[in-house]
Amino acid sequence: MDTTEKRKVILSGMQPTGGLHIGHLTGALRNWVELQDEYECYYTIVDLHAITVRQEPAKLRRWTLDLAATFLAVGIDPERSHIFVQSHVPEHTQLAWVLNCFTGMGECSRMTQFKDKSQKFPENVNVGLFAYPVLMAADILLYQADLVPVGADQKQHLELTRNLAQRFNHLYSETFKVPEPYIPKIGAKIMNLQDPTKKMSKSDENQSGVLFLVDDDAQTINKIKRAVTDSGNEILFREDKPGISNLITLYHIATGKTIQQIEADFAGKGYGEFKKAVAESVVEFLRPFKERYKEIRANEDYLRNVLIQGAEQARQVASRTLQKVYKKVGFVQL
Repeated sequence: MDTTEKRKVILSGMQPTGGLHIGHLTGALRNWVELQDEYECYYTIVDLHAITVRQEPAKLRRWTLDLAATFLAVGIDPERSHIFVQSHVPEHTQLAWVLNCFTGMGECSRMTQFKDKSQKFPENVNVGLFAYPVLMAADILLYQADLVPVGADQKQHLELTRNLAQRFNHLYSETFKVPEPYIPKIGAKIMNLQDPTKKMSKSDENQSGVLFLVDDDAQTINKIKRAVTDSGNEILFREDKPGISNLITLYHIATGKTIQQIEADFAGKGYGEFKKAVAESVVEFLRPFKERYKEIRANEDYLRNVLIQGAEQARQVASRTLQKVYKKVGFVQL
């Protein structure tokens, strides 16, 4: 008898909609790497979700492979985790259709993300955007995920997923595991270098405030040297000094020094000297990732093989769940 305890399943995904920035690395991706030690991890590139907003096909293809290379470069191990592209596993859309038929119009129309994106892209309020949370529910339920890392913006979607799982189980007997939220360790919040009152985002209109992981060293240095600072010239981490506090956060991430150490080290020194130190330390911090990323991204055959293997592993699990669902709703099995 096998006495080894089955590892709990975690699923998380990212959209291939542009380059990732330093906040993604220090927040989500570092957590993903650590989760591999304890959980059975499914990490998916959600390209089906990405097309709810109009995408350029060539860019979407490139960004998908960029994201896969990023996953590998940060330390996600394809021998320990399942890395795959959502559209390579057709069971996602097949289950989503079934779940659509169990989801109320009111449930989808209440989703804040639908409301926000409808306002942001009024020329393209499509059915896919409306049903986005149902596809997300399918992503999670296919793999019988125990846990789903969620930020504040996704809590509502996970609640719908749980409701759909419970509704289906009630109607047809136990089929889906009802997933719990996994609240990840919160990394330091990194703000936009040009507007330090706003969180750094890859979709920011002012890209000069965003430290993209694939920026070259000169770009990284220039962006930090041109970062907006506050009045006065003291290097202090304070609420009324959002610009310099953001730079202190970056220096803390890059060097591992505490906020108190940094304040003491730069007491009596000016902003110019501090920015130079921050820029140099961030460049060194990102160097190992960038070197690994370039090497992986240049080897497209390897990258595609990882995604083929990941999709095959994902499909083995996903197809079992889908067969159960199809049988229970009354579809004829061949």
